[in-house]
Amino acid sequence: MIVAYGVANLLQSMAAARTSVHHTFDPGLLVRLAGQRTYLLGIACQTLGFFLAFFARRDLPLFLVQASVAAGLGVTAVLGVLLLKWSLPAAEVLLLGVLLAGITALVMAAEPAHSRDIEPVVVLLLAASVLVMAVGGFFAARLHGALGSVVLGSLAGIDFSAAAIAARPLTNEHSVAGFLTNPLLYLVVIHSLVGQLLLGLAMQRGSTTAAVAAMDAAGAAPAAIVGLLLLGDRIVPGRGWLAVVGFVATLLAVIALTRYAEPQHHHATTPPRRANPRAGLRAMPTARSS
Repeated sequence: MIVAYGVANLLQSMAAARTSVHHTFDPGLLVRLAGQRTYLLGIACQTLGFFLAFFARRDLPLFLVQASVAAGLGVTAVLGVLLLKWSLPAAEVLLLGVLLAGITALVMAAEPAHSRDIEPVVVLLLAASVLVMAVGGFFAARLHGALGSVVLGSLAGIDFSAAAIAARPLTNEHSVAGFLTNPLLYLVVIHSLVGQLLLGLAMQRGSTTAAVAAMDAAGAAPAAIVGLLLLGDRIVPGRGWLAVVGFVATLLAVIALTRYAEPQHHHATTPPRRANPRAGLRAMPTARSS
């Protein structure tokens, strides 16, 4: 799952860089992106990661699965170095080490268990949050640069978090009929689509790492809290401190990686610029469509 999401981040950012910047909450962006083979490959990797994450949530607590999703940024960084010749400063190497240590701590602290059934009021709140995120995205799409990237990425993270919350109890369904008629399935799909649109808009406004880190930071905590309070997620007795340290270390490492995130790939509509060889985790351009 971590590898799949890391590859998806890289491919989708490259595709978003080749698409004219949208300054409105326009679902047509997904249609334009879908016309690119790179984006479709990224979606295929994300879909693979989605299903792997879905099956992981059947037994594993959300604080582990969602933090592991965030760790995909580390894979994106390594692939950028190997395939796109990004440089990797020593500080980034250290942060990737912290990221790995944080995930390891979470694995050691997590206790496998099936999810409890979700209360109807929580289902209603998840449904209402779709509209809230759409309205928020409508206004956030007018923001430009790093601010727009972070705000839109954060909204995308909350949407994906809601999808994760809905997916955890959905894994309790053991029949096809029960699975297809469960409203949680459609909440997972809708939240994922809205989140995907918001993430695409975020990637167009700044760096990939800024957008993805904001998404992961905003999305991991709500899912972890809801999982522990309402869904029966468990921590190995006596290892609560390890879970907290691992979760915080993972998120801080992901967020800190944005320090080195600056534009690298550019839209076809903008003149090419010389790449900064000391850029580190470079990814996305800031360009305006004509």
